[in-house]
Amino acid sequence: MKGKPLSRRLLIVAGALIYLFLMLPILVVFPISLSSAPYLQFPPPGLSWQWYERYLDDPQWIDATWRSLYIGGATAVLALLLGVPLAFSLVRGRYFGRVLVDRLALAPIIVPTIILSVAVYGVFAKLKLIGAWYGLVLAHTVLALPFVVLVMTAGLRDFDRSLEQAAEGLGASRWRTLSRVTLPLLRPSLVSAGLLAFISSFDEVVVALFLAGANMTLPKKMFDNILMEIDPTIASVSVIQILLVTVVMVLIGRFGRGLRDSAR
Repeated sequence: MKGKPLSRRLLIVAGALIYLFLMLPILVVFPISLSSAPYLQFPPPGLSWQWYERYLDDPQWIDATWRSLYIGGATAVLALLLGVPLAFSLVRGRYFGRVLVDRLALAPIIVPTIILSVAVYGVFAKLKLIGAWYGLVLAHTVLALPFVVLVMTAGLRDFDRSLEQAAEGLGASRWRTLSRVTLPLLRPSLVSAGLLAFISSFDEVVVALFLAGANMTLPKKMFDNILMEIDPTIASVSVIQILLVTVVMVLIGRFGRGLRDSAR
């Protein structure tokens, strides 16, 4: 009996050390972004906000940031419009080929992004969508759709269908039951799926390298900055990205807990 608590504590310590080891490179970015040196240097000789000011004063960085934000938002909306009905059909549908549709919906997670990017580039080049923001939205939606399907199918499988039956028994139509009962109760899953779709688009660089053309997204701008000139501005932008992703993950965790609590 005494060995179990000790082994559990050792497991916690080992897990914490591994987590610290994996997070250490990310933590190093924070002091570098506040460095007073004219180049990347760790530890920094002093602290300064100069690289954040340079980011805010550079219209190319700001344009790339806004472009990534509205492309990510459009991707989240489109992925939800496609993914929610698809999740309903996979969970509640009974039709030939449903298993195949399920596998195809999750295929973008399995297929390497570089292969998918080359394939999409070949199609989009013929359609003259290279460099168009809506072309990036379509490509990012392909990558984000599996996350929406996974989250929504999990929420639907835990959903208590007796609530829908009660609403229909009281005279509500199927559409009214869907809009007034089902979707409001699935709101945590909807928000979590939308946030995952947004962040998968916002952080995507491989697809942007093939399809963005001269129109920079933030990850593509960061990639080009690393290739052409390496300065601490890239560290300040990385910190902003890390904070944004952290906020999104916290929101996903919060809504995920809300879903589990409502299911109970």
